[in-house]
Amino acid sequence: MINILLVKTSSMGDVINNLPVVTDILSHFPDAQIDWVVEAPFSDIPKMHPGVKTIIPVSIRRWRKNLFKRSTWHEIKDFKQKLQNKQYDIVLDTQGLMKSALITRIAKGTRCGFAWDSAWEPLATLFYNKKFSVDKTRHAVDRYRLLAAQTFGYKPEPHINYGIVAPALTPSWLPENPYAVLLHATSRNEKLWPESAWIELGAYYKNQGIICILPWGNSSEHARSKRLAELIPDAIVPPAMRLEEAAAMLAHARGVVGVDTGLVHLTAALQKPVVAIFCGSDPAVNGLYADSPIRNLGNFGTPPTVAEVISAVEAVNKA
Repeated sequence: MINILLVKTSSMGDVINNLPVVTDILSHFPDAQIDWVVEAPFSDIPKMHPGVKTIIPVSIRRWRKNLFKRSTWHEIKDFKQKLQNKQYDIVLDTQGLMKSALITRIAKGTRCGFAWDSAWEPLATLFYNKKFSVDKTRHAVDRYRLLAAQTFGYKPEPHINYGIVAPALTPSWLPENPYAVLLHATSRNEKLWPESAWIELGAYYKNQGIICILPWGNSSEHARSKRLAELIPDAIVPPAMRLEEAAAMLAHARGVVGVDTGLVHLTAALQKPVVAIFCGSDPAVNGLYADSPIRNLGNFGTPPTVAEVISAVEAVNKA
């Protein structure tokens, strides 16, 4: 048996893109015991993979904002103790940042990560015992899988398996009729698709007899959902959701369209048809990457038209 600790703390999309690493390792080392350090808000993601034994939540983002609180330092101490309770054979940092490297340094075991030419923050490599080069231009999923493959000495299979299934629950507010999920919200304004385009896409779904659901994650996104719902007939603005509820919603959807955000990656990981819209990021590096029916549309400064999105929606639904 081999004990392994994966360090991939954030963001949501990156945590999702790291899931195939678990599947790959277990396909070559079936008796491996895999633990995972992840930011607390994203802990439900590795929880969906049956191959992850223990999830160790960390709260770096919150701690940074509350460094002068005594409770913060108590939490940091508790996290450190929990991390050091177990001896690992391999501690693998697939993030390549200083914050993840520091976590890796605290853990007990042989520390592995990206080499100087491959880490996004090269100084992180000073904390690793073993370092491996992986082309920075490769897609994130490939980078994480290739790093793990070099660490453990195997060749990854061509097939990508995220290894997760949606939680067995159905939110009470979900409609009985077919619905599509429109993921209009994202972390940066330059990634947003125009509201007028979402309204036109909503009209398309209405003509297909499909209800549109408009999820949100904060107050400004909630306001946008409500604005869109006023102009998309029969659209639903759902209540605030936990990640597991969002996964169940996506798993039952007739279709999912979204900008570059974590939930579109989660849809692809669940092997569901999905169209991703890119307006301010590069799909070659951060786009959807799965064996299921997916489409990546647009790029930096060149968002897709509504007609292109509708054509992609029809294509993935036929695949």
